Amino acid sequence: MDIASVIGLVGSQVLIVVSIMIGGDIMGFIDIPSIIIVIGGGITTLLSSMTMGEFLNFFKVGLKVVFPPSVNLKQIMTQLVEFATVARRDGILALENHLDEKTNKFVATGIRMAVDGTDPELIEKLMLSDIESLQGRHKNGKVFFDLLAKYSPAFGMIGTLIGLVAMLANLSDPSAIGPGMAVALLTTMYGAIIANAVCLPISDKLAFYSRMEVHARMMIVQGVMAIQSGDNPRIVEQKLNVFLPPNQRASS
Repeated sequence: MDIASVIGLVGSQVLIVVSIMIGGDIMGFIDIPSIIIVIGGGITTLLSSMTMGEFLNFFKVGLKVVFPPSVNLKQIMTQLVEFATVARRDGILALENHLDEKTNKFVATGIRMAVDGTDPELIEKLMLSDIESLQGRHKNGKVFFDLLAKYSPAFGMIGTLIGLVAMLANLSDPSAIGPGMAVALLTTMYGAIIANAVCLPISDKLAFYSRMEVHARMMIVQGVMAIQSGDNPRIVEQKLNVFLPPNQRASS
């Protein structure tokens, strides 16, 4: 579980609510028609912008912010160096017997192609194509939150304009101008909160995890190609070392 995501998403909402309670009555910041315009308008516009399958997939994608895929670069590097040692000692065909359920799936895919005698250029091409496909899936996965972050403020402004029109149509009652203006501005506030305190942080976090996973896979491609070419395990380690954060790198 990513505790930082939970603290950030929940904490931002708590800070907003606490600030409202300190400044006045929180019930004055709740307006059902405004909520319907912003949330309902954003969701219906999303439905017209994507397929139903993509729309229904948003919950599964959103959960990855709290339960992200595990990426351990140090562990992957250790695994690849071990494979390089076996290949150097017993030949690359011996790696087939060292693949099990604990082996990273992308590593196993590359190693199996190498064991099968696939051309090195083809191995690299296929693995890089897999990474491009992964990036495309990740981009499509977070598009829900990108679009909702774009549409929510727009519907907030639409709601504000509706409220202003209704208020200006009733100028005969000066006492109603203040409350009418306050209600009109609530939709803008709702749209800003949904976009900036929910959707954009989720989208940015998903993009961060996508970069991490792509980085790990690029490391695997480099390792598999080094093993396939018969590099010394120490050379393989040095090639992979550059993918690790400085504080995790093995000393030369």
